[in-house]
Amino acid sequence: MGSLTLLTFIPAAGAAIVALLPRDNPKLVRWFSILVTGIVLAIAVSLYPQFDRGIVGIDQEATFQFVEKGAWIPAFNINYFVGVDGLSFPMVLLTALLCFLCIPASWGITKGVKGYHALFLLLETGMIGVFVALDFFLFYVFWEIMLLPMYFLIGIWGGPRRVYAAIKFFIYTLIGSLLMLIVMLVFYFNVRDPVTGANTFNMLHMMSQANHGGIMSLNHVRVLLFFGLYICFAIKVPVFPFHTWLPDAHVEAPTAVSVILAGILLKMGTYGLLRISYPILPDATHSFAWFLAVMGMINIIYGAFCAMAQKDLKKLVAYSSISHMGFVMLGMSALTDAGINGAVFQMFNHGTITAMLFLLVGVIYDRAHHREIDGFGGLANVMPRYLGITSVAFFAGMGLPGLSGFISEAMCFIGAFPVWRTLTIISIGGIVITAAYLLWTIQRMFFGETNPKYADLPEINGRELFTLLPLAAIVIFLGIWPHPILGLMNTSLSYLGELVRSVAPL
Repeated sequence: MGSLTLLTFIPAAGAAIVALLPRDNPKLVRWFSILVTGIVLAIAVSLYPQFDRGIVGIDQEATFQFVEKGAWIPAFNINYFVGVDGLSFPMVLLTALLCFLCIPASWGITKGVKGYHALFLLLETGMIGVFVALDFFLFYVFWEIMLLPMYFLIGIWGGPRRVYAAIKFFIYTLIGSLLMLIVMLVFYFNVRDPVTGANTFNMLHMMSQANHGGIMSLNHVRVLLFFGLYICFAIKVPVFPFHTWLPDAHVEAPTAVSVILAGILLKMGTYGLLRISYPILPDATHSFAWFLAVMGMINIIYGAFCAMAQKDLKKLVAYSSISHMGFVMLGMSALTDAGINGAVFQMFNHGTITAMLFLLVGVIYDRAHHREIDGFGGLANVMPRYLGITSVAFFAGMGLPGLSGFISEAMCFIGAFPVWRTLTIISIGGIVITAAYLLWTIQRMFFGETNPKYADLPEINGRELFTLLPLAAIVIFLGIWPHPILGLMNTSLSYLGELVRSVAPL
Protein backbone atom coordinates (compact mmCIF):
# COMPACT_ATOMS: atom_id res chain seq x y z
CA MET A 1 0.00 0.00 0.00
CA GLY A 2 1.48 3.32 -1.10
CA SER A 3 1.95 6.52 0.85
CA LEU A 4 -0.93 8.39 -0.80
CA THR A 5 -3.34 5.53 -0.12
CA LEU A 6 -2.30 5.53 3.53
CA LEU A 7 -2.70 9.31 3.69
CA THR A 8 -6.17 9.08 2.21
CA PHE A 9 -7.66 6.13 4.02
CA ILE A 10 -6.06 6.12 7.48
CA PRO A 11 -8.58 8.80 8.60
CA ALA A 12 -11.49 6.70 7.25
CA ALA A 13 -10.19 3.64 9.12
CA GLY A 14 -9.81 5.84 12.18
CA ALA A 15 -13.43 6.98 11.83
CA ALA A 16 -14.58 3.36 11.80
CA ILE A 17 -12.56 2.60 14.94
CA VAL A 18 -13.89 5.74 16.68
CA ALA A 19 -17.42 4.44 16.03
CA LEU A 20 -16.52 1.31 18.02
CA LEU A 21 -14.97 3.08 21.01
CA PRO A 22 -16.96 3.33 24.26
CA ARG A 23 -19.48 6.17 24.27
CA ASP A 24 -18.76 7.02 27.92
CA ASN A 25 -15.04 7.71 27.33
CA PRO A 26 -14.82 10.95 25.31
CA LYS A 27 -11.20 11.49 26.35
CA LEU A 28 -10.20 8.26 24.60
CA VAL A 29 -12.05 9.36 21.45
CA ARG A 30 -10.26 12.71 21.42
CA TRP A 31 -6.78 11.30 22.00
CA PHE A 32 -7.28 8.55 19.45
CA SER A 33 -8.39 11.15 16.87
CA ILE A 34 -5.27 13.19 17.62
CA LEU A 35 -3.19 10.04 17.07
CA VAL A 36 -4.85 9.33 13.71
CA THR A 37 -4.45 12.89 12.38
CA GLY A 38 -0.91 12.97 13.77
CA ILE A 39 0.02 9.84 11.81
CA VAL A 40 -1.43 11.38 8.62
CA LEU A 41 0.57 14.58 9.22
CA ALA A 42 3.75 12.57 9.83
CA ILE A 43 3.31 10.66 6.55
CA ALA A 44 2.66 13.88 4.63
CA VAL A 45 5.74 15.56 6.09
CA SER A 46 7.85 12.46 5.39
CA LEU A 47 7.03 12.82 1.68
CA TYR A 48 8.34 16.40 1.58
CA PRO A 49 12.07 15.56 1.20
CA GLN A 50 11.21 12.83 -1.32
CA PHE A 51 9.31 15.19 -3.61
CA ASP A 52 11.28 15.86 -6.83
CA ARG A 53 11.00 19.56 -7.61
CA GLY A 54 12.41 19.22 -11.12
CA ILE A 55 9.74 17.07 -12.78
CA VAL A 56 7.95 18.98 -15.55
CA GLY A 57 4.66 18.59 -17.37
CA ILE A 58 1.14 17.40 -16.64
CA ASP A 59 0.23 15.20 -19.58
CA GLN A 60 2.11 12.00 -18.68
CA GLU A 61 2.00 9.76 -15.64
CA ALA A 62 5.74 10.20 -15.13
CA THR A 63 5.23 13.87 -14.29
CA PHE A 64 3.18 13.03 -11.15
CA GLN A 65 4.85 11.58 -8.10
CA PHE A 66 4.02 8.81 -5.62
CA VAL A 67 1.62 7.49 -8.28
CA GLU A 68 -0.58 4.48 -7.52
CA LYS A 69 -2.86 2.97 -10.12
CA GLY A 70 -5.11 -0.08 -10.21
CA ALA A 71 -8.33 -1.26 -11.82
CA TRP A 72 -11.42 -0.32 -9.83
CA ILE A 73 -14.43 -0.74 -12.15
CA PRO A 74 -12.83 -2.26 -15.28
CA ALA A 75 -16.10 -2.53 -17.23
CA PHE A 76 -16.19 1.28 -17.52
CA ASN A 77 -12.44 1.88 -17.49
CA ILE A 78 -12.60 3.46 -14.02
CA ASN A 79 -9.35 3.20 -12.08
CA TYR A 80 -8.04 3.93 -8.63
CA PHE A 81 -5.44 6.44 -9.82
CA VAL A 82 -3.72 8.86 -7.43
CA GLY A 83 -0.63 11.05 -7.51
CA VAL A 84 0.61 14.52 -6.59
CA ASP A 85 2.46 17.34 -8.31
CA GLY A 86 3.45 20.89 -7.39
CA LEU A 87 -0.18 22.00 -7.41
CA SER A 88 -1.64 19.30 -5.17
CA PHE A 89 1.19 18.42 -2.76
CA PRO A 90 1.16 21.77 -0.86
CA MET A 91 -2.60 21.36 -0.43
CA VAL A 92 -2.11 17.85 0.98
CA LEU A 93 0.40 19.22 3.50
CA LEU A 94 -2.01 22.01 4.48
CA THR A 95 -4.92 19.60 4.91
CA ALA A 96 -2.92 17.22 7.11
CA LEU A 97 -1.66 20.08 9.28
CA LEU A 98 -5.03 21.78 9.83
CA CYS A 99 -6.86 18.52 10.55
CA PHE A 100 -4.27 17.66 13.21
CA LEU A 101 -4.62 21.07 14.87
CA CYS A 102 -8.42 21.03 14.69
CA ILE A 103 -8.81 18.00 16.96
CA PRO A 104 -7.47 19.74 20.10
CA ALA A 105 -9.40 22.83 18.99
CA SER A 106 -12.54 20.63 19.25
CA TRP A 107 -11.93 19.85 22.93
CA GLY A 108 -14.97 21.94 23.85
CA ILE A 109 -17.33 19.63 21.94
CA THR A 110 -19.21 17.66 24.60
CA LYS A 111 -22.31 16.54 22.68
CA GLY A 112 -21.97 13.41 20.54
CA VAL A 113 -18.18 13.31 20.83
CA LYS A 114 -17.90 9.99 18.99
CA GLY A 115 -20.06 11.11 16.09
CA TYR A 116 -18.27 14.45 15.77
CA HIS A 117 -14.79 12.94 15.59
CA ALA A 118 -15.84 10.09 13.29
CA LEU A 119 -17.35 12.58 10.84
CA PHE A 120 -14.30 14.83 11.10
CA LEU A 121 -11.95 11.98 10.22
CA LEU A 122 -14.18 10.95 7.31
CA LEU A 123 -14.08 14.56 6.10
CA GLU A 124 -10.26 14.42 6.11
CA THR A 125 -10.36 11.37 3.85
CA GLY A 126 -12.59 13.23 1.38
CA MET A 127 -10.38 16.32 1.34
CA ILE A 128 -7.08 14.50 0.82
CA GLY A 129 -8.76 12.25 -1.76
CA VAL A 130 -9.77 15.27 -3.84
CA PHE A 131 -6.20 16.57 -3.92
CA VAL A 132 -4.61 13.24 -4.92
CA ALA A 133 -7.22 11.84 -7.36
CA LEU A 134 -6.20 11.68 -11.04
CA ASP A 135 -9.23 9.73 -12.23
CA PHE A 136 -12.21 12.09 -12.68
CA PHE A 137 -14.70 9.52 -11.36
CA LEU A 138 -12.56 9.01 -8.25
CA PHE A 139 -12.23 12.80 -7.89
CA TYR A 140 -16.02 13.12 -8.00
CA VAL A 141 -16.49 10.39 -5.38
CA PHE A 142 -14.14 12.13 -2.94
CA TRP A 143 -15.78 15.50 -3.73
CA GLU A 144 -19.13 14.04 -2.69
CA ILE A 145 -17.68 12.28 0.38
CA MET A 146 -16.88 15.73 1.79
CA LEU A 147 -20.46 16.94 1.49
CA LEU A 148 -22.25 14.76 4.05
CA PRO A 149 -19.75 15.05 6.96
CA MET A 150 -19.68 18.83 6.61
CA TYR A 151 -23.48 18.96 6.45
CA PHE A 152 -23.84 17.04 9.72
CA LEU A 153 -20.94 18.80 11.46
CA ILE A 154 -22.69 22.13 10.88
CA GLY A 155 -26.26 20.85 11.27
CA ILE A 156 -25.73 18.98 14.56
CA TRP A 157 -22.89 20.79 16.34
CA GLY A 158 -23.48 24.31 15.02
CA GLY A 159 -25.14 27.40 16.47
CA PRO A 160 -28.82 28.38 16.82
CA ARG A 161 -29.44 28.60 13.04
CA ARG A 162 -27.34 25.53 12.27
CA VAL A 163 -30.05 23.64 10.34
CA TYR A 164 -30.69 26.58 8.00
CA ALA A 165 -26.95 27.07 7.41
CA ALA A 166 -26.35 23.35 6.83
CA ILE A 167 -29.21 23.01 4.35
CA LYS A 168 -28.10 26.14 2.48
CA PHE A 169 -24.55 24.78 2.26
CA PHE A 170 -25.85 21.40 1.10
CA ILE A 171 -28.10 22.83 -1.64
CA TYR A 172 -25.45 25.15 -3.05
CA THR A 173 -22.80 22.43 -3.07
CA LEU A 174 -25.18 19.84 -4.51
CA ILE A 175 -26.07 22.10 -7.44
CA GLY A 176 -22.36 22.50 -8.16
CA SER A 177 -21.85 18.74 -7.90
CA LEU A 178 -24.62 18.07 -10.43
CA LEU A 179 -22.98 20.44 -12.92
CA MET A 180 -19.66 18.66 -12.38
CA LEU A 181 -21.34 15.29 -12.97
CA ILE A 182 -22.75 16.47 -16.31
CA VAL A 183 -19.38 17.83 -17.44
CA MET A 184 -17.61 14.68 -16.28
CA LEU A 185 -19.92 12.48 -18.37
CA VAL A 186 -19.41 14.67 -21.43
CA PHE A 187 -15.66 14.31 -20.97
CA TYR A 188 -15.96 10.55 -20.51
CA PHE A 189 -17.95 9.96 -23.70
CA ASN A 190 -15.77 12.24 -25.84
CA VAL A 191 -12.24 11.44 -24.64
CA ARG A 192 -10.47 8.24 -25.67
CA ASP A 193 -7.68 6.29 -24.06
CA PRO A 194 -4.82 6.66 -26.59
CA VAL A 195 -3.80 3.00 -26.15
CA THR A 196 -7.11 1.11 -26.04
CA GLY A 197 -9.41 3.64 -27.70
CA ALA A 198 -11.96 3.17 -24.89
CA ASN A 199 -13.78 5.98 -23.13
CA THR A 200 -11.83 7.11 -20.09
CA PHE A 201 -12.08 9.06 -16.84
CA ASN A 202 -8.29 9.38 -16.71
CA MET A 203 -7.66 13.09 -16.17
CA LEU A 204 -4.19 12.92 -17.71
CA HIS A 205 -5.67 11.56 -20.93
CA MET A 206 -8.29 14.31 -20.80
CA MET A 207 -5.48 16.88 -20.57
CA SER A 208 -4.14 15.82 -23.98
CA GLN A 209 -6.13 17.70 -26.64
CA ALA A 210 -5.31 14.96 -29.17
CA ASN A 211 -7.62 12.60 -27.29
CA HIS A 212 -10.65 14.90 -27.59
CA GLY A 213 -13.34 14.06 -30.11
CA GLY A 214 -17.08 14.11 -30.66
CA ILE A 215 -18.91 17.19 -29.45
CA MET A 216 -15.84 18.35 -27.51
CA SER A 217 -14.44 19.56 -30.81
CA LEU A 218 -17.24 22.15 -31.01
CA ASN A 219 -16.33 25.57 -29.64
CA HIS A 220 -19.73 26.38 -28.16
CA VAL A 221 -19.75 23.05 -26.31
CA ARG A 222 -16.32 23.77 -24.84
CA VAL A 223 -17.59 27.15 -23.64
CA LEU A 224 -20.58 25.48 -21.96
CA LEU A 225 -18.32 22.89 -20.34
CA PHE A 226 -16.00 25.63 -19.07
CA PHE A 227 -18.82 27.58 -17.46
CA GLY A 228 -20.40 24.43 -16.05
CA LEU A 229 -17.15 23.73 -14.22
CA TYR A 230 -16.76 27.41 -13.36
CA ILE A 231 -20.13 27.56 -11.56
CA CYS A 232 -19.36 24.33 -9.70
CA PHE A 233 -15.99 25.59 -8.49
CA ALA A 234 -17.13 29.20 -8.00
CA ILE A 235 -19.70 28.00 -5.47
CA LYS A 236 -16.88 26.38 -3.49
CA VAL A 237 -14.48 29.38 -3.59
CA PRO A 238 -17.01 31.17 -3.20
CA VAL A 239 -17.13 33.77 -5.97
CA PHE A 240 -19.76 36.52 -6.06
CA PRO A 241 -22.77 36.01 -6.41
CA PHE A 242 -22.49 32.36 -5.23
CA HIS A 243 -21.04 33.38 -1.87
CA THR A 244 -24.13 33.79 0.30
CA TRP A 245 -23.91 30.32 1.89
CA LEU A 246 -20.47 31.00 3.36
CA PRO A 247 -21.15 33.62 6.09
CA ASP A 248 -24.13 31.60 7.38
CA ALA A 249 -22.11 28.37 7.43
CA HIS A 250 -19.17 30.02 9.20
CA VAL A 251 -21.24 31.78 11.85
CA GLU A 252 -23.12 28.61 12.78
CA ALA A 253 -20.28 26.08 12.45
CA PRO A 254 -18.13 25.02 15.42
CA THR A 255 -14.70 26.65 15.51
CA ALA A 256 -12.75 23.68 14.11
CA VAL A 257 -15.27 23.19 11.30
CA SER A 258 -14.94 26.87 10.36
CA VAL A 259 -11.17 26.36 10.20
CA ILE A 260 -11.56 23.47 7.76
CA LEU A 261 -14.25 25.26 5.79
CA ALA A 262 -12.11 28.35 5.18
CA GLY A 263 -8.70 26.73 5.32
CA ILE A 264 -9.32 23.80 2.97
CA LEU A 265 -12.75 23.63 1.34
CA LEU A 266 -12.61 27.10 -0.19
CA LYS A 267 -9.28 26.21 -1.82
CA MET A 268 -10.90 23.26 -3.58
CA GLY A 269 -12.75 25.67 -5.87
CA THR A 270 -9.61 27.29 -7.23
CA TYR A 271 -7.80 23.94 -7.13
CA GLY A 272 -10.54 22.44 -9.33
CA LEU A 273 -10.18 25.24 -11.87
CA LEU A 274 -6.40 24.74 -12.03
CA ARG A 275 -6.49 20.94 -12.00
CA ILE A 276 -9.42 20.40 -14.41
CA SER A 277 -10.53 23.51 -16.31
CA TYR A 278 -7.10 24.92 -17.16
CA PRO A 279 -5.39 21.82 -18.65
CA ILE A 280 -8.48 20.11 -20.12
CA LEU A 281 -10.08 23.25 -21.61
CA PRO A 282 -7.08 25.55 -22.12
CA ASP A 283 -8.60 27.34 -25.13
CA ALA A 284 -11.77 28.24 -23.23
CA THR A 285 -9.67 29.23 -20.21
CA HIS A 286 -7.56 31.49 -22.43
CA SER A 287 -10.71 33.05 -23.91
CA PHE A 288 -12.38 33.77 -20.56
CA ALA A 289 -9.37 34.62 -18.42
CA TRP A 290 -10.65 38.21 -18.43
CA PHE A 291 -13.88 37.00 -16.85
CA LEU A 292 -11.97 35.27 -14.04
CA ALA A 293 -10.00 38.49 -13.49
CA VAL A 294 -13.16 40.60 -13.24
CA MET A 295 -14.75 38.18 -10.77
CA GLY A 296 -11.54 38.16 -8.73
CA MET A 297 -11.54 41.96 -8.55
CA ILE A 298 -15.21 41.99 -7.49
CA ASN A 299 -14.50 39.44 -4.76
CA ILE A 300 -11.60 41.47 -3.40
CA ILE A 301 -13.47 44.78 -3.14
CA TYR A 302 -16.94 43.49 -2.33
CA GLY A 303 -15.70 41.04 0.31
CA ALA A 304 -13.57 43.72 1.97
CA PHE A 305 -16.42 46.24 2.19
CA CYS A 306 -18.77 43.55 3.54
CA ALA A 307 -16.17 42.63 6.18
CA MET A 308 -15.89 46.25 7.24
CA ALA A 309 -19.66 46.40 7.84
CA GLN A 310 -19.78 43.39 10.17
CA LYS A 311 -20.34 43.59 13.93
CA ASP A 312 -19.87 39.85 14.47
CA LEU A 313 -16.16 38.94 14.57
CA LYS A 314 -16.68 35.54 12.97
CA LYS A 315 -18.73 36.99 10.12
CA LEU A 316 -16.00 39.60 9.57
CA VAL A 317 -13.41 36.84 9.14
CA ALA A 318 -15.79 34.97 6.81
CA TYR A 319 -16.15 37.95 4.48
CA SER A 320 -12.42 38.58 4.64
CA SER A 321 -11.98 35.03 3.28
CA ILE A 322 -14.17 35.91 0.30
CA SER A 323 -12.00 38.97 -0.30
CA HIS A 324 -8.69 37.13 0.00
CA MET A 325 -9.77 34.35 -2.35
CA GLY A 326 -10.26 37.11 -4.91
CA PHE A 327 -6.47 37.55 -4.94
CA VAL A 328 -6.21 33.89 -5.96
CA MET A 329 -8.69 34.41 -8.81
CA LEU A 330 -6.90 37.53 -10.04
CA GLY A 331 -3.46 35.92 -9.97
CA MET A 332 -4.47 32.71 -11.73
CA SER A 333 -6.41 34.63 -14.41
CA ALA A 334 -3.24 36.36 -15.61
CA LEU A 335 -1.80 33.03 -16.88
CA THR A 336 1.70 34.30 -16.02
CA ASP A 337 4.21 32.32 -13.98
CA ALA A 338 4.21 34.88 -11.17
CA GLY A 339 0.40 35.09 -11.17
CA ILE A 340 -0.29 31.35 -11.01
CA ASN A 341 2.49 30.68 -8.50
CA GLY A 342 1.24 33.57 -6.40
CA ALA A 343 -2.33 32.26 -6.59
CA VAL A 344 -1.45 28.79 -5.32
CA PHE A 345 0.90 30.23 -2.68
CA GLN A 346 -1.96 32.49 -1.58
CA MET A 347 -4.17 29.40 -1.30
CA PHE A 348 -1.65 27.87 1.10
CA ASN A 349 -0.99 31.07 3.04
CA HIS A 350 -4.64 31.98 3.36
CA GLY A 351 -5.26 28.48 4.72
CA THR A 352 -2.85 29.08 7.60
CA ILE A 353 -3.83 32.70 8.25
CA THR A 354 -7.59 32.17 8.20
CA ALA A 355 -7.17 29.08 10.39
CA MET A 356 -5.47 31.29 12.97
CA LEU A 357 -8.24 33.87 12.73
CA PHE A 358 -11.07 31.38 13.27
CA LEU A 359 -9.22 29.68 16.11
CA LEU A 360 -8.76 33.09 17.76
CA VAL A 361 -12.48 33.81 17.36
CA GLY A 362 -13.16 30.49 19.10
CA VAL A 363 -10.85 31.42 21.99
CA ILE A 364 -12.72 34.62 22.82
CA TYR A 365 -16.15 33.09 22.20
CA ASP A 366 -15.45 30.26 24.65
CA ARG A 367 -14.83 32.88 27.34
CA ALA A 368 -17.32 35.65 26.58
CA HIS A 369 -20.00 33.55 24.83
CA HIS A 370 -20.54 36.20 22.18
CA ARG A 371 -18.64 37.60 19.18
CA GLU A 372 -19.85 41.23 19.09
CA ILE A 373 -16.80 43.37 18.32
CA ASP A 374 -18.18 46.44 20.10
CA GLY A 375 -19.05 44.38 23.16
CA PHE A 376 -15.42 44.07 24.26
CA GLY A 377 -12.88 46.84 24.77
CA GLY A 378 -9.60 46.99 26.65
CA LEU A 379 -8.79 43.29 26.25
CA ALA A 380 -5.10 44.18 25.87
CA ASN A 381 -5.01 44.79 29.63
CA VAL A 382 -6.63 41.44 30.37
CA MET A 383 -5.27 39.08 27.70
CA PRO A 384 -1.92 40.46 26.41
CA ARG A 385 -0.75 37.12 24.98
CA TYR A 386 -4.02 36.78 23.11
CA LEU A 387 -3.50 40.27 21.69
CA GLY A 388 0.00 39.33 20.52
CA ILE A 389 -1.09 36.28 18.56
CA THR A 390 -4.16 38.08 17.20
CA SER A 391 -1.91 40.88 15.97
CA VAL A 392 0.25 38.41 14.02
CA ALA A 393 -2.84 36.91 12.36
CA PHE A 394 -4.40 40.32 11.58
CA PHE A 395 -1.17 41.78 10.22
CA ALA A 396 -0.68 38.68 8.06
CA GLY A 397 -4.25 39.07 6.81
CA MET A 398 -3.60 42.66 5.76
CA GLY A 399 -0.42 41.65 3.90
CA LEU A 400 2.23 43.20 6.13
CA PRO A 401 5.77 42.68 4.76
CA GLY A 402 7.66 40.00 6.66
CA LEU A 403 4.58 37.77 6.92
CA SER A 404 3.48 35.14 4.40
CA GLY A 405 0.38 36.96 3.15
CA PHE A 406 2.53 39.77 1.73
CA ILE A 407 4.59 37.48 -0.50
CA SER A 408 1.64 35.70 -2.13
CA GLU A 409 -0.47 38.84 -2.61
CA ALA A 410 2.51 40.69 -4.11
CA MET A 411 3.13 37.81 -6.53
CA CYS A 412 -0.54 37.87 -7.60
CA PHE A 413 -0.30 41.60 -8.32
CA ILE A 414 3.10 41.30 -10.05
CA GLY A 415 1.71 38.55 -12.29
CA ALA A 416 -1.59 40.29 -13.01
CA PHE A 417 -0.45 43.88 -13.54
CA PRO A 418 1.07 43.46 -17.04
CA VAL A 419 -2.08 41.64 -18.21
CA TRP A 420 -4.97 43.30 -16.32
CA ARG A 421 -3.58 46.73 -15.42
CA THR A 422 -6.83 48.53 -14.54
CA LEU A 423 -8.33 45.57 -12.67
CA THR A 424 -5.13 45.15 -10.68
CA ILE A 425 -4.99 48.82 -9.69
CA ILE A 426 -8.60 48.65 -8.48
CA SER A 427 -7.89 45.39 -6.64
CA ILE A 428 -4.94 46.90 -4.78
CA GLY A 429 -7.53 49.11 -3.09
CA GLY A 430 -8.71 45.97 -1.33
CA ILE A 431 -5.49 45.98 0.71
CA VAL A 432 -6.31 49.44 2.05
CA ILE A 433 -9.86 48.41 2.97
CA THR A 434 -8.55 45.22 4.60
CA ALA A 435 -6.09 47.21 6.71
CA ALA A 436 -8.89 49.59 7.70
CA TYR A 437 -11.34 46.97 8.99
CA LEU A 438 -8.70 44.84 10.72
CA LEU A 439 -7.05 47.78 12.49
CA TRP A 440 -10.47 49.14 13.44
CA THR A 441 -11.37 45.73 14.89
CA ILE A 442 -8.17 45.63 16.97
CA GLN A 443 -8.86 49.14 18.25
CA ARG A 444 -12.43 48.35 19.33
CA MET A 445 -11.64 45.00 20.94
CA PHE A 446 -8.29 45.54 22.61
CA PHE A 447 -7.78 49.21 23.37
CA GLY A 448 -9.62 51.86 25.34
CA GLU A 449 -11.19 51.26 28.71
CA THR A 450 -11.58 47.67 29.84
CA ASN A 451 -15.15 46.44 29.86
CA PRO A 452 -15.85 45.58 33.54
CA LYS A 453 -17.75 42.46 32.45
CA TYR A 454 -14.53 41.02 31.02
CA ALA A 455 -11.97 42.29 33.50
CA ASP A 456 -11.33 38.75 34.74
CA LEU A 457 -11.30 36.81 31.46
CA PRO A 458 -8.72 34.01 31.63
CA GLU A 459 -5.68 34.34 29.37
CA ILE A 460 -5.22 32.04 26.38
CA ASN A 461 -4.29 28.57 27.65
CA GLY A 462 -1.76 25.92 26.67
CA ARG A 463 -4.10 23.84 24.52
CA GLU A 464 -5.11 26.91 22.52
CA LEU A 465 -1.49 27.96 22.12
CA PHE A 466 -0.71 24.46 20.84
CA THR A 467 -3.14 25.03 17.94
CA LEU A 468 -2.05 28.62 17.20
CA LEU A 469 1.73 28.81 17.64
CA PRO A 470 2.60 26.35 14.81
CA LEU A 471 0.47 28.40 12.40
CA ALA A 472 2.04 31.66 13.60
CA ALA A 473 5.50 30.15 13.11
CA ILE A 474 4.63 29.10 9.54
CA VAL A 475 3.21 32.55 8.74
CA ILE A 476 6.40 34.26 9.95
CA PHE A 477 8.79 31.69 8.46
CA LEU A 478 7.23 31.76 4.97
CA GLY A 479 7.08 35.54 5.12
CA ILE A 480 10.86 35.60 5.46
CA TRP A 481 11.77 32.54 3.34
CA PRO A 482 8.95 31.36 1.04
CA HIS A 483 11.09 28.92 -0.95
CA PRO A 484 10.13 25.75 0.97
CA ILE A 485 6.61 25.99 -0.48
CA LEU A 486 7.24 27.97 -3.67
CA GLY A 487 9.98 25.51 -4.57
CA LEU A 488 7.45 22.68 -4.51
CA MET A 489 5.06 24.29 -6.94
CA ASN A 490 7.10 26.40 -9.35
CA THR A 491 7.96 23.79 -11.98
CA SER A 492 4.47 22.29 -12.27
CA LEU A 493 2.69 25.64 -12.27
CA SER A 494 5.04 27.24 -14.80
CA TYR A 495 4.32 24.35 -17.15
CA LEU A 496 0.57 24.71 -16.57
CA GLY A 497 0.71 28.42 -17.40
CA GLU A 498 2.71 27.72 -20.56
CA LEU A 499 0.20 25.06 -21.59
CA VAL A 500 -2.72 27.50 -21.45
CA ARG A 501 -0.78 30.39 -23.02
CA SER A 502 0.37 28.23 -25.93
CA VAL A 503 -3.20 27.36 -27.00
CA ALA A 504 -5.08 29.78 -29.21
CA PRO A 505 -8.29 31.20 -27.67
CA LEU A 506 -11.62 29.95 -29.00
